[in-house]
Amino acid sequence: MGDAGLRSTEAAPSRARDLVGAGSGASAARTPASARAADARLRALVEDQYDFIWRSLRRLGVPDTDTDDCSQQVFLVASRKLADIVPGCERAFLFSTALRVASDARRSRQRRREVFEEVDEPRDSAPDPEQIAEQKSARALLDEVLDSLPMEMRAVFVLFELEEMPSTEIAEVLAIPIGTVASRLRRAREEFQRIVARLKAREAFDGGKP
Repeated sequence: MGDAGLRSTEAAPSRARDLVGAGSGASAARTPASARAADARLRALVEDQYDFIWRSLRRLGVPDTDTDDCSQQVFLVASRKLADIVPGCERAFLFSTALRVASDARRSRQRRREVFEEVDEPRDSAPDPEQIAEQKSARALLDEVLDSLPMEMRAVFVLFELEEMPSTEIAEVLAIPIGTVASRLRRAREEFQRIVARLKAREAFDGGKP
């Protein structure tokens, strides 16, 4: 869509090993063979899906300061319910769990009425200051627009527009009919464009003040 420039370039921190270690205790009551199989499955799950879940939580409204902890919550839930996750449906389970974790985090943030912002930029390179400013502005705009979308529309929008997931897979991940995916995506796009236009108009108005 026309606002592809608003796509986030966030990269998830590498914490897969920590998460696998944290969840390994859930298999303590199993037989040695089943415990090893469970640990191997959990390890593969974390290594394959951690970046996706981290990005999804961030785009579902979890602040940078909380995203690592919320990611760990998602995979700890998965480690406890590993036996109940149908093979091939891991991503659907993880994303639905991430939706609940993100909703809880958003409600908690609203109750505390605190503003979480990541101030520090990565310091492994020295990018152009103007480029940093543009990236921060685009990211702030994306965050504000996504934060204004209802969660059901936001989830479809994030998966389709930012994760570039096909509608059929979104329907499986969210356990909704493909027609519902299409209608939510259409409404989300309309709302997205409306909010972007409103924010840009507000910025232009504020910028014109003496």
